[in-house]
Amino acid sequence: MKQNLEIITQIIGDRAASGLAAKYTSLTELLRADIAEIQSIQGVSALKAKQIKAALTLATSLSREVLGDTPTLDQPDRVADYLREQVRPYSTETLFVLLLNTRRKLIRCVQVATGTLDTILVHSREVFRAAIAANASAIILCHNHNGSGNPSPSEADIKVTRDLVRAGQLLKIEVLDHVILGAKMDNQPKDYSSLRELGYFYS
Repeated sequence: MKQNLEIITQIIGDRAASGLAAKYTSLTELLRADIAEIQSIQGVSALKAKQIKAALTLATSLSREVLGDTPTLDQPDRVADYLREQVRPYSTETLFVLLLNTRRKLIRCVQVATGTLDTILVHSREVFRAAIAANASAIILCHNHNGSGNPSPSEADIKVTRDLVRAGQLLKIEVLDHVILGAKMDNQPKDYSSLRELGYFYS
């Protein structure tokens, strides 16, 4: 956080920037804060709080542009790279569905469900409705574990994935993977996990 103070200082001034640095340990934490919370820092007006949020949102959008408008998402690391910045602001688990064409290129990304800190209620009709409308040939599921930070799948994650794979088979829309984004752990060198890589698509 402290190494980014120079940019923030240009927006809100030295004193207010120091207050932000004292309260937030990272830009990700600051991005998740709402405007009212940021404005509670001494020296940060409503206008400055909005400017900070706008600047962070723009940075997130720019980072996604590096991948291009229609990236090929045929590997879990590419999925993680595409969605990592988008899911950072979410404090609750949020499920995204990536709609893909026959060449595994992205048609669009759809947010379909938001849950509590550790639960998402998912219905297959919500997951596949957008896929059918977009004439997608395949989908990839992706959600965040921002609460615990542990990207390992829960039993609920595994069950929901298997249910959706079966539903996709009936609809002739392949579920290619379910990628869970979190943080690097002592026993997990990557900040994401892939249920396909872990073998849950084959048992």
